[in-house]
Formats: sequence, structure tokens, C-alpha cells
Amino acid sequence: MRRFEQIKSLAFSLLVAIILVGCAAKGDYAGREYAPNMYHSVAYEPLSQITNENAGAIVNALDNRKGEFFNSNKFNPYWMNMREPAPNTVKRNKYGWLPYRQNAVPKDSIPIVTAGIESPLDSTAAVVADGKILFDMYCKHCHGPKGEGDGKVADKFPGVANLRGPAYVNITEAHIFHVITKGAGLMQPHGSQVSPEDRWKIAKYVKTLQK
Repeated sequence: MRRFEQIKSLAFSLLVAIILVGCAAKGDYAGREYAPNMYHSVAYEPLSQITNENAGAIVNALDNRKGEFFNSNKFNPYWMNMREPAPNTVKRNKYGWLPYRQNAVPKDSIPIVTAGIESPLDSTAAVVADGKILFDMYCKHCHGPKGEGDGKVADKFPGVANLRGPAYVNITEAHIFHVITKGAGLMQPHGSQVSPEDRWKIAKYVKTLQK
């Protein structure tokens, strides 16, 4: 009887060892997942297209008669999750602003193309405070903490604008917005990195620095 118990314990230990070895991650294999519904989103994934309705059925915990990994939208063509917007449509935003469509122009022409454009944001303390945070995030490394063109990048690339200098102190917020969006001189366009609202906030803060 004792020998049987020893064999039983040995067999159990061997089984546990095999299971643990099988779960170990190695190379491109991430290891066995015990709760896959915690790792795999059941939402539609735009960059992951799994059309097999039975994919992951053995581990399904959703009670939806589908596999755990099935994530396609059957109501779209080819069961696509992400679809291109209709032609000539504009992305909605909370302000209802239309996209800024002015093209990049030479520096001397910026006052002309931005003439009459006013900031849609009020000069509140909250807007200016947000502008300072954004300026420190996106602009300080070139223009310096006070906008005087003495940031760390300026040591390597001379010619960064001194925003408090006489050549810039009278520019409008629309002018600043345009330069952030489309670039000018050494300044590269940041329209794809900074949202329109944040660009206007930065412009608002720059004007406070210039005072």
C-alpha cells in the first residue's frame, strides 16, 4: 500500500512538472494562458482580424456562442472592424471646428494668410495654464523655458526663434498656430502631433510670455 502511495505521489509530481514545463514561455511562445479572457479583448480590434467564429471556443467564458478570439463585425463588408470614412467627411470634435486647410507658406506670407483669424479660445487662467504645460512638453526644449530661443536643442541648431524678441513680439495667435501646424524656418510642422485645441492653447501661452 505504501509503495502504491509512493508511485501515486511520483506520478502526480511528474504530471505537475510536465504541466509547468508546458506553460513556460520560450522565444516567440508566450506560454500557456489559464484565463485568456483576461488577455484578449472581446471588443472589435482594428488591427486584428479573426473571422473564424470558433477560434478560442475551448476557452470561451463569455457565453456568447462564439470563440473567445472571434472579433469581427459581421455587419461590415468582409467582416471588417475598421472602415474608411466616407469621402469628404470631417472628423467631429467637441467644438465643431473644421480642419485648418491653409497650406505652408514662406515666413513673410504668414501674416497675410492668417489675417483676420482669431483664437476660438478665451484667455482664461485655465487655458493659459494648460498652454504652459503644453509649451513645456513640446516647445521648451527648443525655445527655452521663457521662449527666448535658448533651449537645449538651440545649442545644436542655432537660429531657433526668440519668441520674446522684437521680430516676434507682435505676431498674432493665429500666426503662432499656423507655424505650429505647418512649420516655418527651422520649425517643423507639428500638426500631426498636437491637436488643434492644444495648438491654440500654446499660442495663448506664448502671447503671455511676450507680455
